[in-house]
Formats: sequence, structure tokens, C-alpha cells
Amino acid sequence: MKRARRPSIKKNHRRIVVPKGKLRRFYGQGVPGVDLSKLAGKLIVVEGADGSGRSTQIARIVQWLEGAGHATVQVGLKRSTLVSEELDKAQEGNILSHTTLSLFYATDFADQLENIILPGLRAGFMVLADRYIYTLMVRDMVRGIDLAWLKNLYGIALVPDAVFYLNVEPEELVERNFAKNQSLDYWESGMDLGLSRDMFDSFLQYQGRVAAKFKELQATYGFTILDGRRSPEEIHIELRRRIAGVLTA
Repeated sequence: MKRARRPSIKKNHRRIVVPKGKLRRFYGQGVPGVDLSKLAGKLIVVEGADGSGRSTQIARIVQWLEGAGHATVQVGLKRSTLVSEELDKAQEGNILSHTTLSLFYATDFADQLENIILPGLRAGFMVLADRYIYTLMVRDMVRGIDLAWLKNLYGIALVPDAVFYLNVEPEELVERNFAKNQSLDYWESGMDLGLSRDMFDSFLQYQGRVAAKFKELQATYGFTILDGRRSPEEIHIELRRRIAGVLTA
């Protein structure tokens, strides 16, 4: 007597794919001995010229993040305890070559990376950078320093989770800086380049070149360019929306 065949059951071999978070990486050689998988926090960068509203937006982002229960830490240019005072003194005297000044700023960045950014991310903090390597690279590019050399110099930099550049026309930057400080900054006007004897004219020329270089870098580094001419509230709302997406990624 033949046994009745059991109905065949086809097994479902479809794999369940669990989405992984964004993989951490450095732009180049990185910092030796760093376990990137242990960096649980997020690195958010806001770029822009003086007068673009950059610092105001970072302050509002910090308030929003901390109100939502996220611990934050901030970094920026010339905030290293290692060289910030010496860098200020060197700029006051305008005694350094462009290459030496570039290396000075790179040292300032490297010290903050090792002692603030990486420890903060390891502790799960939201690290807010008031400018990052992009400003440093753009400033040097405008002064004739080779891009390949700069990419190698800043190969130690960690790739941020998000970068926002607040773009404001030079003419409006002039008005904002005068309204805030009643003057223009020597370095932000590019006076060391000899573009013009008139600081107002030099500022317009220099900031125009800076904006053009930022757009060049955007093609390589893929950061987000935002219209900085809008009201602070409009910009903040957009930043919150975009950063909220980063926090859930």
C-alpha cells in the first residue's frame, strides 16, 4: 500500500535585511588607533562667513538638541588650548607665510579633533562645529595653496554626519558686519592679499572668491548649501528638519 504524499512546503529563503547606520570614515589617513565603530554621537557642521548667521544658528540648534535630551559639545576655529593664543598673536603681527599660517590652523584643528571631537562622539554627544576644515581649505585655496596638498593635510579629519553652508552675498555680509561690529575684519576682508587698498572693496572681492571656492568644494564633499538671506527663524526650521533626519539615520 502506497503512502499518500505530503504536500510539499516551499521554504521562504528571502533574507531579512536589517539596515545599518552610516559607516564612519576619515577623509584620508585619519587618526591612528581610533575605533570608528565606537563613535556613537553625531558631528554636525555649520559653515559660512562672518555675518552669515552661523553662530546664531548653532546656538539655537544647541538649545533645541539639549531641550530634547541630547548632550552637546561645541568646537570651532582657534579654540584649541594648545595654539589658539599663539595663533592670535601671529595674526596680529601678520608675520607668518600663508603655508605656516595654514599649518598653524591645521594644528588647532588636530588638537580639537583628538581632545574634543572624538571623545565627544565616543561618549554619544552631539558635536556642533562652528566651521570645520572646509573654511580652512577655502581660505588657503584663495591664497594660492594647492588643493591636493590641503586634502592630504586634512586627511585626518572625520567625515561629518551633516554639513550646512549658509550662503550670503558679499554685499549683504558687509551690511551685517557693519551693523554688528561697525567695522570689517582685516582677515575676513582679505587685506593680506593686496586685492585693494580700500577695505570695503577688498572685502567684496575676497568674499566673492571665498564663495566661489566653497561651491567648488561642494562638488567634492557634498555639503548642503542653504540660502542664508532668509530670516533666522526660516533657516532654523530647515536646519532642525534636516538634522532630525540625521539623528534617526
